[in-house]
Amino acid sequence: MNLSDMLNIGLMQGFAGLSLFSVLLLMALGLAIIFGQMGVINMAHGEFMTIGAYTIFLASTMTERLAPSWMPYYFPLAIAVAFVLAFLAGWLAEWALIRHLYKRPLDTLLATWGLSLGMQQVFRSTFGPKEVSPTLPDWLMGSWAPAEGLDIPINGLFVMALTLGVAGLVWLALYRSRWGLRVRATTLNRPMANAAGINTKRTDRVTFAIGCGIAGVAGAAFTTIGSTGPTSGALYIVDSFLVVTFGGAASLAGTVASAFGIAQTQSITEFFMTGSMARVTTLLLIVTILMIRPQGLFAPAVRR
Repeated sequence: MNLSDMLNIGLMQGFAGLSLFSVLLLMALGLAIIFGQMGVINMAHGEFMTIGAYTIFLASTMTERLAPSWMPYYFPLAIAVAFVLAFLAGWLAEWALIRHLYKRPLDTLLATWGLSLGMQQVFRSTFGPKEVSPTLPDWLMGSWAPAEGLDIPINGLFVMALTLGVAGLVWLALYRSRWGLRVRATTLNRPMANAAGINTKRTDRVTFAIGCGIAGVAGAAFTTIGSTGPTSGALYIVDSFLVVTFGGAASLAGTVASAFGIAQTQSITEFFMTGSMARVTTLLLIVTILMIRPQGLFAPAVRR
C-alpha cells in the first residue's frame, strides 16, 4: 500500500467520522437546549429521534405506493414533517409529564426513562421488532470521487449540509430571536423573567418541543446511513449526553466541538483497533479530560 492509498483511506475514514458527527450533533443540539438550557435530563430523547426516522420510512413507503413519480422529491418534505411530528410529541410529553417534574432531576430521569420504554413498545407494536429502511431518492445514492481512489458518499454530504443548516438556525434562534431571549432570561433568572412579563411555562414547553423536533431531524438524517428499529434512538442517547457534558452543558460552540472530537476520535481509532476497543479508548479519553476540566470544554463565564 503506497502513501496515496493510505491518505485516501485516512480521508474516507475521517469522512465516516463526519457522518457520525452529523448525527451526534443533531441529537446533541436538541439535548443542549433541553438539558443545557432547562436542566431536564430527557432519557427519552432517542425515541424522538426514532419518531423522525419512522416518519421518513412511512413517507417513503406511502410515496412509493401512491405517488411513485414524487420519489425524487419526498425526502426534504419528509424531514420537515419529521420535525413537526417530533415537536408535537415533545409538546405533549412536556404538558403531560415534564412540567410536573422541574427542579427534580432524579424524578425527571426516571420518568423519561419510563417514557422511553413505553415509546419503544409503541414502535415495536406498530412497526414490528425488525429494522426497516426507506427507499432513498436516486440523488442521494452513489458517491463523489474528487480524486482517484477517493469515494465520498453523497448521502453523507447531504447529512453534513443538513446538520450545518440546522446548527445555524439553532444559533440564530437562541441569540437573534425573541424566543431565544426568553429562553436565556428564563435560564438565568426565572422569577425576574416572570416579573418582566415572560410566560416561563410556555417558554419551557416550546423549548422542550423544539429540542425534540431537532431530534426528529436527527432521525431523518440517520435513515441515510442506517436502518431503523424500535431501539435505534436509544443507541445514541449515551453518546449524545457525553457530547453535551463534554462540550459544556450551556454552550452551543462546545456541543459542536465536542461532537466533532468524539466522532473523529472514534472513527479514526476504529481503523487501528476493534470497534469496542475504539469506543473504550474514546470514553477513557473523555473521562480523563472531564476529571481535569469537569465544567466541560466551553463552560460559560459566570460572575462570582
